[in-house]
Amino acid sequence: MNWTDTQQIGIGALQGLGASTVFVLVLFIGFCVIFGFTKTKKTAGGGDYYKINSKGAVPALQLDDGRVLTEGPAIVQYIADRAPDSGLAPRWGTFERYQLMEMLNYIGTELHSGFHPLFTPGSSPETKAAAVESLGKKFDWLSRRITPGKYVLGDTFTVADAYLFTVLRWMDYAKMDRGKWPALAAYFELVGRRPKVQEALKAEGLLK
Repeated sequence: MNWTDTQQIGIGALQGLGASTVFVLVLFIGFCVIFGFTKTKKTAGGGDYYKINSKGAVPALQLDDGRVLTEGPAIVQYIADRAPDSGLAPRWGTFERYQLMEMLNYIGTELHSGFHPLFTPGSSPETKAAAVESLGKKFDWLSRRITPGKYVLGDTFTVADAYLFTVLRWMDYAKMDRGKWPALAAYFELVGRRPKVQEALKAEGLLK
């Protein structure tokens, strides 16, 4: 596949909150790939997004041959594997690749899903408080997992870092002080200084 071809990403839910699509944008911008995004359930060309992804969720990657891939962790690994020398994902078959998948799953199931009650209209104060408490315990573990001055898997920035950075941004919306977890605060600053990360945030209107 030629990565100078136009690809398409639909961006909808939680747009104003820095939705999980930010971490896909980080990678697309890094590859200088053309992409489209929308704040509604329409594609950049005005089409019906549900015809691309019947789940109605974001992101979705539509290839030139019409095939569609959904779910962020799958999409970012697909992108990374198109440029194996980028270091965005360890090579298949290595122990490090399974560590990457381990972290992508942890971020998706324990952190990303943990924020859902805070974004869901009608969640009771008690439900939100329980979600914040549970997330705090996850952040305690993550603080011990991350080595100061390093990325999730060590010296190399990977797709897991793009995902984790995006989710950690949601702490602002949840009014959770990253300063309570100094290791996470330092990690967040480390990733946030990357030029391509800043470009992605600007593309989403999250950074001026």
